[in-house]
Amino acid sequence: MARIAVIGGTGYAGSNIVAEAVSRGHSVVSIARSVPTERVEGAIYLEGTILDVAGLVEQLQEVDVVIQAISPRGNMAGKVRPATAELFAALDDSVRLGVVGGAGGSLVAPGGARVIDSGFPEEFKAEALEAIGVLEDLQQTPETKDWFFVHPAGGFGAWAPGERTGIYRDGGSVLVTDDKGESFISGRDLGCAFVDEIENPRHRRENFAVGY
Repeated sequence: MARIAVIGGTGYAGSNIVAEAVSRGHSVVSIARSVPTERVEGAIYLEGTILDVAGLVEQLQEVDVVIQAISPRGNMAGKVRPATAELFAALDDSVRLGVVGGAGGSLVAPGGARVIDSGFPEEFKAEALEAIGVLEDLQQTPETKDWFFVHPAGGFGAWAPGERTGIYRDGGSVLVTDDKGESFISGRDLGCAFVDEIENPRHRRENFAVGY
């Protein structure tokens, strides 16, 4: 079983990853700026922030995988990209990094334009561009550093939690849509995608999109 730390483990994406990983018997630490009253039984909860990389690294001793599940919005806007780069550089090369990205950096079709360049809502562009920046930084890291970056479907969010099916499609770099052009994945199935990748790595140093 893997030892997994989820930074932003109390947020929507992070809490679903924590729940899925615990349900499969992994050792899971959730790190966030405050400890929630509602917790996933079996997970360990710690206070910490990605803005304090030195302190965070101390909390990440002996982990196999670190998941960054922080949205670059609100008071974190403009801070997530540099903090993620600093954290990854500080982690031992044996530690794999997984990142919850956004749909904006995936492609609309093989070899096509990015979603963010194809009628993307203006109010979400800054957040999407910062997530894309995190990916671009990862792509420039040394080959000795292992990572994966997941683009959730366009309809992913707490407003549409859905259910756990354990079934989803991997679109590679292309946004996953159904036969009606809709793009969706539930919170728990995003958690499945992350834990599946941890248990059976298929995307070393790659980004990939997931959805139904």
